[in-house]
Amino acid sequence: MAEPELVDVVVVGLGVGGEEVAGRLAEAGLTVVGIERDLVGGECPYWGCVPSKMMIRAANALAEAHRVNELAGSAQVQPDWAPVAKRIRAEATDTWDDKVAVDRFTGKGGRFVRGSGRLDGPNRVRVGDQVFQARYGVVLGTGTRPSVPPIDGLADTPYWTNHQAIEVAELPASLLVLGGGAIGLELAQVFARFGVRVTVIEAADRVLAVEEPEASALAADALRADGVEIHTGVKAGRVGHDGDAFTVHADGAEFTGEKLLVVTGRKAHLEELGLDTVGVDAGQRYLPVNDRMHVTDGIWAVGDVTGEGAFTHIAMYQAGIVVADVLDHMRRTKGGPDASGTASVVGGAMSAGGSTVAPGSFPVADYRALPRVTFTDPEVGAVGLTEHQARERGVNVQVGYADLTSSARGWIHKTGNAGFIKLIADADQGVLVGATSAGPAGGEVLSALVVAVHAAVPISRLRHMIYAYPTFHRAISDALLALK
Repeated sequence: MAEPELVDVVVVGLGVGGEEVAGRLAEAGLTVVGIERDLVGGECPYWGCVPSKMMIRAANALAEAHRVNELAGSAQVQPDWAPVAKRIRAEATDTWDDKVAVDRFTGKGGRFVRGSGRLDGPNRVRVGDQVFQARYGVVLGTGTRPSVPPIDGLADTPYWTNHQAIEVAELPASLLVLGGGAIGLELAQVFARFGVRVTVIEAADRVLAVEEPEASALAADALRADGVEIHTGVKAGRVGHDGDAFTVHADGAEFTGEKLLVVTGRKAHLEELGLDTVGVDAGQRYLPVNDRMHVTDGIWAVGDVTGEGAFTHIAMYQAGIVVADVLDHMRRTKGGPDASGTASVVGGAMSAGGSTVAPGSFPVADYRALPRVTFTDPEVGAVGLTEHQARERGVNVQVGYADLTSSARGWIHKTGNAGFIKLIADADQGVLVGATSAGPAGGEVLSALVVAVHAAVPISRLRHMIYAYPTFHRAISDALLALK
């Protein structure tokens, strides 16, 4: 049995959050071992945020070119997937090689180990034949993997997840998309704009079911305008593949396509982490943490594995909290007001996570103003509670709504101007508790609403702000006037 090697901190899983924690702690002078079995950086740079937005940027350029005919003369457009696939390989993923990311981490002083790490008792991690004993603790950032529904026949077929959809070098003639959430709709619209015949199958009664109904309708209308077939309230019962095409049998209907993309959610595989060796239940969907990201004594978690949202910005936000808390734990363990000499690095660690803390204080997680964006065209940005969620919580709800096409900028923009601002207010408190910004720049306009929700800015103050004219964000003032 291997003799444990004593180090300061072990980080298991170097996705966005884990890499940030490990790198910051290594820069602070700790001996940090970072363990990753797949690619350092995780889903976001290789199969998520970055390459998918490259695809979306290209698809939106095609759509905007088509709008020339309505605005500025005439244009002919010929889609070509080759430059998109080339850009993903050359600029985003290095053809799915993480050498640059590994070098970035080791360049900060970290030690990298390739493999699957698992807990082997308090503050102990085993990876292959190596065992590490952490002086100050272990950080788990193992993320999630696609959650594939137990549909009869599906497991025996060569279905796609987001990985194959991002890696595709030659587009299929047709694509079935099982799942009408953000990822499914983004990829469906991209492929449709490049000439693929796309069908979306969603079990819920609307796509983007976690967002406002108005957002669902907007997104569905936009995709249908791009030629996407959308079927909601349809549950897949069986999947077949004959070597050439897929057939999905759902509620008496049949859907066929050359490829099948399954995007029905993600799951943390806690059973692989050895949680039982530290008294933590591994039978949960996600790993519960407190507001300082503690799982239990000496163990922190960060990123998708915590179940707080599969967003890079959440992982980075949590990473800042973990870095500060680990450094504080080390200081208290050593004794003295700042025995570790880490006070100077806490500020830098916090700026990376997006938190600002006063000397001697440390941040805690607050998800009231969690922003999220679905990068369809139009974009759907949202923050905080939806109207339904607010009413379920007993909030005395006021709703303000403004149609973007009726705003000055929307009218000027003309084609491609669909969108809206929807505000959810707590009438008793006089503040916004949620908002949706949908439109050509929905994700960018959202930033003002995030500040309003996060800082609990009084509605009376928001109404007396000066909103630049003519901008899309000026529609926020129209929605404020419509609050009732």
